[in-house]
Amino acid sequence: MFDPITMKLNVDPLILSALQEDITSDDVSTNSVMPYAQSGEADLICKQDGIICGLQIFERVFTLLDKTTQIECKVADGSAVANGQLVAKVYGDIRTLLCGERTALNYLQRMSGIATYTHAVASLLEGTKTRLLDTRKTSPNNRIFEKYAVRTGGGCNHRYNLSDGVLLKDNHIGAAGGVAKAVKMARAYAPFVRKIEVEVETLDMVKEAVNAGADIIMLDNMTHDQMKDAIAFIAGRAEVEVSGNVTKENIAALTDLGVDYISSGALTHSAPILDLSMKNLHAIS
Repeated sequence: MFDPITMKLNVDPLILSALQEDITSDDVSTNSVMPYAQSGEADLICKQDGIICGLQIFERVFTLLDKTTQIECKVADGSAVANGQLVAKVYGDIRTLLCGERTALNYLQRMSGIATYTHAVASLLEGTKTRLLDTRKTSPNNRIFEKYAVRTGGGCNHRYNLSDGVLLKDNHIGAAGGVAKAVKMARAYAPFVRKIEVEVETLDMVKEAVNAGADIIMLDNMTHDQMKDAIAFIAGRAEVEVSGNVTKENIAALTDLGVDYISSGALTHSAPILDLSMKNLHAIS
């Protein structure tokens, strides 16, 4: 759930922007067939099996348009839902329901799709100590929604943005002139409460990162044998993250490594939507 302050400061402006994208002057379709206020109700129905996520955002779309709109949810975020299941009932001015329908569904379908995919990937790590992480590979202006969906699906969030932590990637290391120099410069600049993570691609880089005192070492696009050698050298002197084209199809092959984290950009950039629909809209007295 998003707390009231986060909702007001960080979520509402994004939803309003999405609504403004969809309604630049007026909703000519709705205003053609519904020129006057009329109370109505509609069903929110799931059309695929999956994990529901984003009901609070779905509701907020409508209440920002008209605060009298009411949503009666039959399930909660994180619940498993099935094809044909009634997820919620929506009550309000028919004009509001029609104007907000697509924006509300866009959020709900996207967030539910990410939660569903994340749940499937996270289940493959059950019984291990490894935590599943997302990345910053999110769609613009949707990060707050997509990272929430990852948590709902059973994953964990990596840093939220560039201000959230130090991650020295290949280009940072190239700019600094090497791993050791990059870590030293980060130690001098970053607040002491920030951990320093270093992305490495070779065993030599691993050794340099350990000797430089990196807190977390990300093994990026290394072979299985290279990762085993790297983990043996690190020997608990830093936390270990594995990254690089990790998907539902290949993550199980990484579980024997026993690393602290596995990150996957696919959780947010490749998850398909979960198909949901508003149906049976009709007037009520």
